[in-house]
Amino acid sequence: MAYREPKYTMQEIGIGIIGAGFSADLHASSLHRIRGRLRNVSVKVVGVASRNKDRAQAFAKKNNIPFAYTDYHSLLERHEISVIDICVPNHLHKSLAIEAAQAGKHVICEKPLTGYFGENFEGPEEFVSSSVSKLEMLKKASKNVQEMVNAARSNNVKLMYAENWIYAPAIEKAKRLIKASGGTLFEIRAEESHSGSHSKYSKQWKYSGGGSLMRLGAHPIGAAIHLKNCEGLIRDGEPIGVKSVIATTGNLTKISSFVKEPKKWVVSDWEDVEDWGTAILTFTDGSKATVITSDCVLGGVRNKLEICLSNAYISCNMSPNTCCEVFAPDERVFQDEYITEKTETKAGWSFPSPDEDWVRGYPQEMEDFIESVVLNRDPISDADLARQVVEVIYASYLSAEERSEVELANVLSGKV
Repeated sequence: MAYREPKYTMQEIGIGIIGAGFSADLHASSLHRIRGRLRNVSVKVVGVASRNKDRAQAFAKKNNIPFAYTDYHSLLERHEISVIDICVPNHLHKSLAIEAAQAGKHVICEKPLTGYFGENFEGPEEFVSSSVSKLEMLKKASKNVQEMVNAARSNNVKLMYAENWIYAPAIEKAKRLIKASGGTLFEIRAEESHSGSHSKYSKQWKYSGGGSLMRLGAHPIGAAIHLKNCEGLIRDGEPIGVKSVIATTGNLTKISSFVKEPKKWVVSDWEDVEDWGTAILTFTDGSKATVITSDCVLGGVRNKLEICLSNAYISCNMSPNTCCEVFAPDERVFQDEYITEKTETKAGWSFPSPDEDWVRGYPQEMEDFIESVVLNRDPISDADLARQVVEVIYASYLSAEERSEVELANVLSGKV
């Protein structure tokens, strides 16, 4: 008897993207690439919304999206859209996520989930970071997270936190190796650095909620927390959380000799946010994680994570990834062919990733989110991870302000 392909009832998941910038482009590309383990599910990006009409239309054309709007409410009103993907500046995350949840839409929200952006601050906007205590910022940021979680829960929708690092193949393999080894995870060393963001929204606290620790640190901090959570669940059935943090921040582009240099190879027009930060996390089992962030590093993006186990050592190099190494005597040799993010030149040695988005975990992240909606399960990167990341970042700012170690349980419970 001849084999007959079984019939499936196709379920379509419609996506609406709010935002038409860098992160939106990454998400759209990754959503289009979903192959899926669910054979009867089709994913379609239905529409995009951006306040700039030309930008919205250009984004829609580039990514083969049927509808482009200047008002995001048009996405919320479309019945075939069940998921809203928020790819806008940090200060808009909370309000849009809550509104989307209230419209009955599942929410994907770019990192960091939320923060403190000068709410109820009555002074000059340019003094937000220096006039508001970091303790107040921590409390408000934590409250903002909870309000987003409550909105999703009360409307029976999912709040999915777009932290791609924990989906990166290197880190997924590291998790399996940690489990197989049975060893104790002593220490994590992680870094995200590059030559700085050119987005105007990254330069002021009222839009970004912080500088390098906020924008860049969310990735390595999230990965470190996730790995320790997983280790605890594997060994004892309970996640290992962060106990305390000690941190320092800086503004390296304000060094007088650099200010006098005529040519600036790194972004230098930061206003009231840091361009460098380092945090040391102590977990409840006594293990450590050191996170380095900088907007003052040339040579492309550095996405690195090292794991020191009692019986093994693991190094995860998301970028630069050396599976492909090339040399060119002149930057014109490779013409318009993409090399990698934020490299200053195509001349000399460089490390083009054959599939940069896959190496960084973006398609895998989106696939997990779609599966969590279809199968009604929690995503791997969930609101609890987002909460921990926000609290650790703002505890780091508090530590840098007070020049002392901060115990998270104490500050979050109001004992400080």
